[in-house]
Amino acid sequence: MGFGGGEEKAEEETPKDPAAAAGMTREEYEEYQKQLVEEKMERDADFLHKKAERATLRVCLREKYRLPKSEQDENMIQMAGDDVDVPEELLKMVDEDATEEEEKDSILGQMQNLQNMDMDQLKEKASATLTEMKSKAEEKCSVM
Repeated sequence: MGFGGGEEKAEEETPKDPAAAAGMTREEYEEYQKQLVEEKMERDADFLHKKAERATLRVCLREKYRLPKSEQDENMIQMAGDDVDVPEELLKMVDEDATEEEEKDSILGQMQNLQNMDMDQLKEKASATLTEMKSKAEEKCSVM
């Protein structure tokens, strides 16, 4: 009475060709697959370039702060090619940090820091440290 007969027809109706399954002709499907591969390659190239830009920035920061070099960063830059530059926005941020540090390291920067300090608090802290050192010295030395 038709038990099991419908299952065989369902298998025959599903096309084995992926182009037909997607509702396209063979040529359209091949063009679509080609386009997908090209887009993926473009995304991968952009991603690699971004990673190389970040690696370049890390190399610059390592040089600035005299940190050890990273072979991983250097390899990333070489893989992307030597035409990798650090994005302008990141360079601006690094330059702003550098000018702030130069201001802090200058004598005028140190003077401004002294003006911002609370002298009473500084005196209290110094006297507390001195009395603490005296009491520890008295505990350890029987002559005092």
